[in-house]
Amino acid sequence: MANIKSQIKRNRQNEKRRLRNRSVRSEMNTRTKAALDAAEHNDEETAAEALRLAAKRIDKAAVKGVIHKNTAARRKSRLAREIQRLAD
Repeated sequence: MANIKSQIKRNRQNEKRRLRNRSVRSEMNTRTKAALDAAEHNDEETAAEALRLAAKRIDKAAVKGVIHKNTAARRKSRLAREIQRLAD
């Protein structure tokens, strides 16, 4: 445990951010998995909607600083490609 007052405060802030980031990341991964599941079950309409929601969550995570914007772009691209592959 830190003895310095500023470091104690910094630890509190980091813990709050960690919990906030974890919930955002978890929601993003859940939406991504739902999109892949829909695509695997050959449900094109549901897969398209799930892809839209997953992309929205990925973008939101990037805006909030949980992931980098290039990481978000890469994840969306790979997800769209994978869903397209499963649809064919």
